[in-house]
Amino acid sequence: MMMAGASKTLTNLYPSFPFTTKPQNPLITNNPNPSFPSSRLRHRATFAVANLVQPPTIATESTTPGQYRVDVLSESLPFIQKFRGKTIVVKYGGAAMKSPELQASVINDLVLLSCVGLRPVMVHGGGPEINSWLGRLNIPAVFRDGLRVTDADTMEIVSMVLVGKVNKTLVSLINKAGATAVGLSGLDGRLLTARPSPKAAHLGFVGEVSRVDPAVIRSLIDTNHIPVVTSVAADEFGQLYNINADTVAGELAAAMGAEKLILLTDVAGILEDRNDPNSLVKKIDIKGVKKMVEEGKVGGGMIPKVNCCVRSLAQGVTTASIIDGRVPHSLLLEILTDEGAGTMITG
Repeated sequence: MMMAGASKTLTNLYPSFPFTTKPQNPLITNNPNPSFPSSRLRHRATFAVANLVQPPTIATESTTPGQYRVDVLSESLPFIQKFRGKTIVVKYGGAAMKSPELQASVINDLVLLSCVGLRPVMVHGGGPEINSWLGRLNIPAVFRDGLRVTDADTMEIVSMVLVGKVNKTLVSLINKAGATAVGLSGLDGRLLTARPSPKAAHLGFVGEVSRVDPAVIRSLIDTNHIPVVTSVAADEFGQLYNINADTVAGELAAAMGAEKLILLTDVAGILEDRNDPNSLVKKIDIKGVKKMVEEGKVGGGMIPKVNCCVRSLAQGVTTASIIDGRVPHSLLLEILTDEGAGTMITG
């Protein structure tokens, strides 16, 4: 029997899920020629996650609400067992950060994964929020090669916005959803030590990760907290640097020995043909993705994300996924179904 507290938590996180109403099952229809997928489990698991967003409209006459709930949970069991006790590093940004609905989806997914025994770590940036505050202060936002030019004034705003506003907002939302989050920057517990970018002469206080000390993170996840890490760090002399959040997530995942690195993006994943949104590559290894980069099939803003994944895999992360953050509950789809929600890269 599910404990009452756990049931209440799931109901609070996903009020549209039919925990107390008559269940709805796409496998029982009036269609004489239903189109079943090749894997019943895959279909049911994907359907279960879809129900977290909006219940379907096809009713069942034979399954009680309690039995339906048990079916969904039991079919998630293999995935939960696979990842239970494992560290999952999630880089949060893009559309999922801009939309209140998608933001709630990501937060609820993180809390649910924590409830079933995973050890999630969130890493975030906050570019749009930084741009907004720079505009209020009449400081122009300048970019070179996709990286923010960060002079002293801009670095001060970056630190204030990421550490003082975005980070604490995310911590508050996770706490409100029923988990306990702790906000960190790279400075806290000497989590990250920065060094200047090789292009510092042109980019200003844009940095790279020189060293990671995950001790403070380990102590938090060992006590069932969700760490929320922002991508501001200092060098050995105390100078602050703005570091790409994808890079921070990858280096942190490697240092933690994470089972999985997940980058939320504004695209479906890696495409075989950049001009064909239906050419998603579901799974690829390091050799294959490097070949795609060499052939020019992967370009633009996807290249640093791919490089981040490859570097983390080379340092011991088991898998890295680039997923579509525009899809509600893409985290659950990636972790708790066979289908996933983007491209998974393996070592």
